[in-house]
Amino acid sequence: MSEPPFAPREKLIEKQKYFQSIHKHTYLKGPLDKITSVAIPLALAATSMALIARGIYNMSHGVGKKE
Repeated sequence: MSEPPFAPREKLIEKQKYFQSIHKHTYLKGPLDKITSVAIPLALAATSMALIARGIYNMSHGVGKKE
C-alpha cells in the first residue's frame, strides 16, 4: 500500500520550476531566508566582536576585575 502524497504533483512541479528559475544563491531563495542566513550570523559576529573588544580594553587598563 502506498500513502497519498502530501501535495498534488502539479503544485510540486510548479514550485520546483519557480525555485529553479530564481537566479539567487540556493540558501537565499525563500522569503525569510535572508534573516536566518545573513542577519543572525552578522548579529552574532558583531556581538562577539564587541565583547572581545571590551575584554581587551578591560585587560589593558586593569578594570572590570572581580575581587
